[in-house]
Amino acid sequence: MNKAIKAFKVISVLEAVSFLVLLFVAYIHRMPEMVSVVGRAHGGLFIAYIAMAIYVSTLLKWNFKTLAIVIFCSIIPFGPFYADKKYLP
Repeated sequence: MNKAIKAFKVISVLEAVSFLVLLFVAYIHRMPEMVSVVGRAHGGLFIAYIAMAIYVSTLLKWNFKTLAIVIFCSIIPFGPFYADKKYLP
Protein backbone atom coordinates (compact mmCIF):
# COMPACT_ATOMS: atom_id res chain seq x y z
CA MET A 1 0.00 0.00 0.00
CA ASN A 2 1.18 3.49 -0.78
CA LYS A 3 2.83 5.43 2.08
CA ALA A 4 0.49 8.36 1.50
CA ILE A 5 -2.57 6.16 1.95
CA LYS A 6 -1.11 4.70 5.16
CA ALA A 7 -0.37 8.22 6.41
CA PHE A 8 -3.92 9.29 5.59
CA LYS A 9 -5.29 6.34 7.56
CA VAL A 10 -3.22 7.35 10.58
CA ILE A 11 -4.25 11.00 10.30
CA SER A 12 -7.86 9.92 9.86
CA VAL A 13 -7.85 7.94 13.09
CA LEU A 14 -6.04 10.68 15.01
CA GLU A 15 -8.44 13.33 13.70
CA ALA A 16 -11.48 11.25 14.65
CA VAL A 17 -10.14 10.52 18.14
CA SER A 18 -9.17 14.15 18.71
CA PHE A 19 -12.67 15.25 17.71
CA LEU A 20 -14.26 12.79 20.11
CA VAL A 21 -11.91 13.88 22.90
CA LEU A 22 -12.71 17.51 22.14
CA LEU A 23 -16.44 16.82 22.34
CA PHE A 24 -15.97 14.81 25.54
CA VAL A 25 -13.88 17.51 27.22
CA ALA A 26 -16.04 20.40 26.02
CA TYR A 27 -19.52 19.05 26.57
CA ILE A 28 -19.25 16.36 29.22
CA HIS A 29 -16.59 17.76 31.56
CA ARG A 30 -16.88 21.45 30.60
CA MET A 31 -13.19 22.17 30.96
CA PRO A 32 -12.57 25.33 28.90
CA GLU A 33 -8.82 25.38 29.59
CA MET A 34 -8.50 21.90 28.05
CA VAL A 35 -10.73 22.79 25.11
CA SER A 36 -8.15 25.27 23.85
CA VAL A 37 -5.34 22.70 24.04
CA VAL A 38 -7.29 19.83 22.50
CA GLY A 39 -8.91 22.23 20.03
CA ARG A 40 -5.55 23.31 18.63
CA ALA A 41 -4.43 19.71 18.20
CA HIS A 42 -7.72 18.82 16.54
CA GLY A 43 -7.52 21.87 14.27
CA GLY A 44 -4.11 20.86 13.00
CA LEU A 45 -5.24 17.28 12.45
CA PHE A 46 -8.38 18.51 10.68
CA ILE A 47 -6.31 20.56 8.24
CA ALA A 48 -3.96 17.61 7.69
CA TYR A 49 -6.99 15.35 7.08
CA ILE A 50 -8.41 17.68 4.42
CA ALA A 51 -5.03 18.10 2.70
CA MET A 52 -4.35 14.36 2.72
CA ALA A 53 -7.88 13.60 1.49
CA ILE A 54 -7.29 15.82 -1.51
CA TYR A 55 -3.90 14.24 -2.19
CA VAL A 56 -5.17 10.68 -1.77
CA SER A 57 -8.13 11.45 -4.03
CA THR A 58 -5.67 12.02 -6.87
CA LEU A 59 -3.86 8.76 -6.12
CA LEU A 60 -7.05 6.69 -5.94
CA LYS A 61 -8.75 8.64 -8.74
CA TRP A 62 -11.82 9.50 -6.68
CA ASN A 63 -14.53 11.52 -8.34
CA PHE A 64 -15.67 14.78 -6.76
CA LYS A 65 -18.61 13.12 -5.00
CA THR A 66 -16.37 10.62 -3.22
CA LEU A 67 -13.94 13.34 -2.16
CA ALA A 68 -16.83 15.44 -0.88
CA ILE A 69 -18.18 12.51 1.16
CA VAL A 70 -14.75 11.80 2.67
CA ILE A 71 -14.31 15.48 3.58
CA PHE A 72 -17.86 15.65 4.99
CA CYS A 73 -17.05 12.64 7.17
CA SER A 74 -14.42 14.73 8.93
CA ILE A 75 -17.03 17.01 10.50
CA ILE A 76 -19.23 14.33 12.07
CA PRO A 77 -18.28 12.14 15.04
CA PHE A 78 -17.02 8.72 13.95
CA GLY A 79 -17.16 9.89 10.31
CA PRO A 80 -13.48 9.33 9.52
CA PHE A 81 -13.80 5.71 10.69
CA TYR A 82 -16.61 5.23 8.17
CA ALA A 83 -14.61 6.90 5.38
CA ASP A 84 -11.60 4.72 6.17
CA LYS A 85 -13.61 1.49 5.92
CA LYS A 86 -15.66 2.50 2.90
CA TYR A 87 -13.25 4.38 0.64
CA LEU A 88 -9.67 3.35 1.46
CA PRO A 89 -8.03 0.12 0.36
